[in-house]
Amino acid sequence: MTQQPVIIEDTYTGDVTPGGPAQRRRIPGASIVKLAVGEMNNNTYLVTDDATGKSVFIDAANEPDRLVQFLRDNAPELELIVTTHQHWDHWQGLERVAAETGVPTAAHELDADPLPVKPDRILAEGDTVQIGELNLEVIHLSGHTPGSVALVLTEQGTGRTHIFTGDSLFPGGVGKTPNDDAFRSLLGDVESKIFDRFDDETIFYPGHGKDSTLGAERPHLGEWRERGW
Repeated sequence: MTQQPVIIEDTYTGDVTPGGPAQRRRIPGASIVKLAVGEMNNNTYLVTDDATGKSVFIDAANEPDRLVQFLRDNAPELELIVTTHQHWDHWQGLERVAAETGVPTAAHELDADPLPVKPDRILAEGDTVQIGELNLEVIHLSGHTPGSVALVLTEQGTGRTHIFTGDSLFPGGVGKTPNDDAFRSLLGDVESKIFDRFDDETIFYPGHGKDSTLGAERPHLGEWRERGW
């Protein structure tokens, strides 16, 4: 059965739902397309360099037929598929998408073993994912899983920052952790590596649900620490 093309809306709100259209945010030098898939309402992100047309895809989470068609239609120069962390709902489409596109995959070493395909590239703290003229910095955030990563994209010219946080940071708190030590590790990493480094205008894009800014969440860091989740 032929898969219907994914509709992409150019009015960006960050509020997408499985089965619905994707949304595209245009920024200086690049575009970000957000698409939700699967019963867990997972967000996937396609980041494309305007200058070269080259792209990176973040989290081949589910609905592989739909993702393959989406990437064929919108990412003819796809160069890398990044998995933010090892949880199954973020890689259910990975094996099929990687096979159909022939594109290499990447993940952190500590989260690589559970993935259905061995990563072609191992990501580590401070690495750069270069896609055309775009450079995305890798940040390792330990706690939700041992090897969760975020990707940081800085706008050309303006310096505004966009961070793809997987399940490590959401509007309203950090991601779920298995115990108190893991929570302290994750909150500590999120504070020191994200909130302490980037300004309030920074937009972050989580693995589920709507986006937010660091400015909107920063006043609540103490509340998160106090409640322990």
